[in-house]
Amino acid sequence: MWILPLVGYLGSIVGFCFLTLAIASGLYYLSELVEEHTVIAKRLLTRLIYFIIGLQVILCLVDGFPILLTFMGVASHIVYLGNMRRFPFVKLSDPLFVASCVLVLVNHYFWFQHFSDAQHRSYSRMSSIYDQPDIPSFTEIASFFGLCVWLIPFALFVSLSASDNVLPTIGTEQPSRDVDGKNKRQGMVKVIVDNVLSAIGEVSRLAGWKKPEDRF
Repeated sequence: MWILPLVGYLGSIVGFCFLTLAIASGLYYLSELVEEHTVIAKRLLTRLIYFIIGLQVILCLVDGFPILLTFMGVASHIVYLGNMRRFPFVKLSDPLFVASCVLVLVNHYFWFQHFSDAQHRSYSRMSSIYDQPDIPSFTEIASFFGLCVWLIPFALFVSLSASDNVLPTIGTEQPSRDVDGKNKRQGMVKVIVDNVLSAIGEVSRLAGWKKPEDRF
């Protein structure tokens, strides 16, 4: 077969494009929702951070999760909590924001290593092919990563706002302003999506695919 594999590749590319567009649209909507309900979003995120800290402590006490990794997870969420001082505004050079970005990757790496080592030890202790390994299921591991590792950083990324001069704009677009004529703060997701769309539009105009007066 020659054509069917090509159809499969084409379908995968189209599906990936639609999935990316759906995720970007959802993040854009969530960012606008947070802009309209800043107080509620701050209260919800703060309580969510406390809930996950408590959940990690319970996992350590009841299920025997490593104390050192649990302490690192709790300390990371305390750092995330520091970003709530000026919520929803953020300065990309703020040490707390930079530390939060680093801690997300560090937490992911060490927890991934922990579950990988636990799986290896469990399989090495098996004396028969009929033995069942004592390891968490994929659903349990994915849920742990989703809730205890990635949920708060992802929520902060969607919720935090940056001023228009944080990320450079392309073309001749003017900073967005509110009804009083003041510079309007925009969510980081909205800023990124707007800049990506502006870049695509600029490339299209340079390539002659679009007229200068056309909008993306």
